[in-house]
Amino acid sequence: MSSKLSEREDVEAKVSPSEPLSPTVASSLSTGEGHVIEETPSHALESAPGRPRALSGTQSIHNTRSYGGEDGYALHQEEETVTAIDGVVDPEKIFEVHWEGGDSDPMNPRSMSKARKWLIVAIVSMSSTCVACASSLYVGSYGQLMKEFNSSRIVVTIGLSLFVAGLGVGPMILSPLSEFYGRRPVYLVSYSFFFIWLIPCAVSKNMATMLVARFLDGFSGSAFLSVAGGTVGDIFNRHDLSMPMMIYAASPFLGPQLGPLMSGFINQYTNWRWTFYTALIWAGFQLAAIVLLVPETYHPVLLRRKARQLRKETTDDRWQAPIEKMERSILRTVMWSCIRPFQLLVLEPMCLNLCIISSLLLGIVYLFFGAFPLVFQNNHGMTLSQSGLTFLGLLVGMLFGIATDPFWRANYRRLIRKGEKKGGEKGGSEPEYRLPPTILGAIMVPIGLFGFGWTTFPRVHWIVPIIFSAVFGFGNILCFSGIFTFLVDCYPLYAASALAANSFARSGFAAAFPLFGVQMYEKLGYQWATSLLAFLSLVMAPFPYLFFKYGKKIRGRSRFATNV
Repeated sequence: MSSKLSEREDVEAKVSPSEPLSPTVASSLSTGEGHVIEETPSHALESAPGRPRALSGTQSIHNTRSYGGEDGYALHQEEETVTAIDGVVDPEKIFEVHWEGGDSDPMNPRSMSKARKWLIVAIVSMSSTCVACASSLYVGSYGQLMKEFNSSRIVVTIGLSLFVAGLGVGPMILSPLSEFYGRRPVYLVSYSFFFIWLIPCAVSKNMATMLVARFLDGFSGSAFLSVAGGTVGDIFNRHDLSMPMMIYAASPFLGPQLGPLMSGFINQYTNWRWTFYTALIWAGFQLAAIVLLVPETYHPVLLRRKARQLRKETTDDRWQAPIEKMERSILRTVMWSCIRPFQLLVLEPMCLNLCIISSLLLGIVYLFFGAFPLVFQNNHGMTLSQSGLTFLGLLVGMLFGIATDPFWRANYRRLIRKGEKKGGEKGGSEPEYRLPPTILGAIMVPIGLFGFGWTTFPRVHWIVPIIFSAVFGFGNILCFSGIFTFLVDCYPLYAASALAANSFARSGFAAAFPLFGVQMYEKLGYQWATSLLAFLSLVMAPFPYLFFKYGKKIRGRSRFATNV
């Protein structure tokens, strides 16, 4: 079965969730193909482990196996009949290793205690927040870096763009590697290098060193924005996954808002190098926690360990894990992880438009890292630390958006019931049912931007534009939530590639927007510069509703989307 799956390079992540997934649930859906999640023999005829199964006369063993991806959702079922002649099963028959008793198997990560599971969730979430925060922590040091290294603002800003570019490129390579070596080796290597590359940032003597180190730092840390979500899916059952995934999923969105808040105080009262010393201390604690407390959780790799243990105990080489029979090479897997996302962007109008929306929104967030200090320091006379506090509006808005998740889950179930009544038993769920939060978010975003832009006059109290920035943050997180879950549902066989396409596009916009943001605000003025961003988001606002209404027809003509 594993070899069959390996011949289908297009099978990446098959999921059919009955509940809405949390924002950035994408992170948990890597390609992990073809490990056994259930095996039900018609009758128990096995002898001691590692020995051929003895049958009387000529009989058959009839097995039904369910195969799935790393998250444990069933992809495919295969029936197998093993015939014994003269009472002994063929000695060349492979004994496939699986979890004995399902989640109760001691080697299964889902058998861990709840306390340990939540500890792991806390560690990977904080590690993700640390990486995301490191991207924007840098912005408060612009003034001191320009003075010390005699650099222009645009050159200094490239340090932010390169870090974000590294975050976008890294998952294309690190995610496939996790399928071969597991989560823990990727965590240990990538986070160690994330920690190491912070050192040349802190001690750099020129901007060239800073820029190179920033890109490599973002590349190394990207594993916790792509692979770590899979760990959450590894250790929790489907019905328990919602809350831990929501907590993890929020971490990369909240992290960038913390950066300017922290760096404003650091750079006002200390040297810019303490920006990176602070990140080093935080990353060091996270690295120690990962080394000591985060075990391997990737099911195929753990099944491989179990197979090796059985081969050692029984001296029988026929015990094999599904991952050991896969014919995929690392190079081929990495190549497909790079090619497939671009196929979806070019050939799928829904994927392309939704990726543009989320990319535009994240680009605006990163553009604000330069625009907020400009607006609040010039118009309201705020200090560096005070202008850092203005990002609390975005942070609070996003938190409110995350808090509405139960409402959208209830709405999703309502749409399913409505679909079942309308279409009978085959009505059920449709990918378009994931889009209502995006529809509302696409309306809130231009409202927040227009409101922010036209309240930036010095005569208007500073709290007013901050309130509108919270409206923007609220709409932002709703858009991301609906887009990610729609992509997973709409492209079930290509979920990992669809989400990789979204991540790559978002990182590209987030890297580019800061490079022209300050110049745009200075040339157009604070009001019209923000209005330009609002008009761009307004142009994209109808698409979520159009896809909600006509998405099923569009999917019917798609070569990648589900037509169910």
